Amino acid sequence: MTLPGGIPASTSDDAALAFAAGQGDAKAFEKLVEKYQARIYRFAFGMVKDRDDAWDIAQETFLRAHVALPGFRGRSAFSTWLYRIAANLSLDGRRRRQREEALRNSRDAEVEVAMGPLSAALAGPHKQALRRELLDKLDEALESLPPIHRAILLLREVDGLSYEELANVLEIPKGTVMSRLFNARLRFQRKLRAYLAVDGEIVLKNED
Repeated sequence: MTLPGGIPASTSDDAALAFAAGQGDAKAFEKLVEKYQARIYRFAFGMVKDRDDAWDIAQETFLRAHVALPGFRGRSAFSTWLYRIAANLSLDGRRRRQREEALRNSRDAEVEVAMGPLSAALAGPHKQALRRELLDKLDEALESLPPIHRAILLLREVDGLSYEELANVLEIPKGTVMSRLFNARLRFQRKLRAYLAVDGEIVLKNED
């Protein structure tokens, strides 16, 4: 005996519930969530080691499963299919955190270098205020770039895409990627010229 869609009824209750959920049966989907939510959370937590992130991954897993269930054909067990979604999200989350940590470290180092000549003169809240100002200016400089330059800079420096990946994502030749990235970095540096080191000194622009 088979269920509509060619799914063997004898495969498992999961297959029947997944098929029903894919047809819009909310109670069937709720049963799947109740059965697997804790397991998916434990798996995600084992991957990312952060409770909040693990819950976010678990929730996103079921959201994506709900959207994709109409196309579920039972070629693998439902649990395998669901864990595959959770695994991909967990791996993406780990890579994103690693990139964010690297970016924070890079930005902290850049700010420290820029503040070096003033470190002896500034202390306590003055130094912290300047550091915050410089970080704000980094964000402002990025936001001021034309969309194409902002996109390529973020994809390369934050998301860590290779030149070949950038070419595929942006649908441009690799040579164009390199020239656009160069121009994006140049524009970015020019935007920071009033706040970052110039000839070994920090030039502070007074703003009204």
